Amino acid sequence: MWKIKATNITQKFNNRLIFRDISFELNSGESLVITGPNGSGKTTLVRIICQLLKPTAGTVRFYHQDRPLAPEQLYPVIGLVGPYLQLYNSLTALENYKFFARIRGLPVDIRYFRQLMDRLGLKGRELDELRTYSSGMLQRVKYVMALIHQPVVLILDEPTSNLDEKGTEIVYEIMEEQKKEKILILATNEPGEIQFGEKQIRVA
Repeated sequence: MWKIKATNITQKFNNRLIFRDISFELNSGESLVITGPNGSGKTTLVRIICQLLKPTAGTVRFYHQDRPLAPEQLYPVIGLVGPYLQLYNSLTALENYKFFARIRGLPVDIRYFRQLMDRLGLKGRELDELRTYSSGMLQRVKYVMALIHQPVVLILDEPTSNLDEKGTEIVYEIMEEQKKEKILILATNEPGEIQFGEKQIRVA
C-alpha cells in the first residue's frame, strides 16, 4: 500500500500568498484533481508534491507500507508530465529513452520502449530526433518517458495539452488504468479530465 499525505501546504512568493493550508491524503487506487484559474498555483502545487519545490510551510510525505520514504527514494516512484518538462530535442526518442532509463537505474528494455511508442501512436518515429516532432507528438513522447518505470504515482499537469482527439483518448486510457491500483494526480480545468479525480482540491 502506497500513501501520499500533504499537511497544511502554504506557498508564498515575494510575500504574495499563492495558497494556504492545503491538505490531502491519497492511497493506492485513489486519484486527485487540482483545479483553479490560470495563475492560481496549480503548477506550483504539483511541483511541491513532486518535491521539485519546497513549500513555505507544511509537508508532503510519501509512504510505502506505512514507512516514510526519503526524498532520494522518490525518483523511481513518480512519473511526471507537464508543459515545463524538457526533453532533449537534439536526440532521438530512443536516445532520450536510454538516457532517462539509465538515470533511473533501469535496464534498457528496447521491447518495452517500442511498446510504449506504439501505444502512444509514435510507432516508426523511434529513431527521429525530437526536433522533428510536432507539439502533439512531443506531448505523447513525454508520456513514454514518464511511464518507462511504470510509476506508482503518475502526476499530470495539463494532461492533454496539444493533443488531438486520438491522443486524448490514449491519455484517458492511461489515466483510467493508473487510478485503479496506483495513484493519479492531475492539474486541469478541462471538464473531461476533472472526472478522473475522485478527490478534488481547488486553488484560488
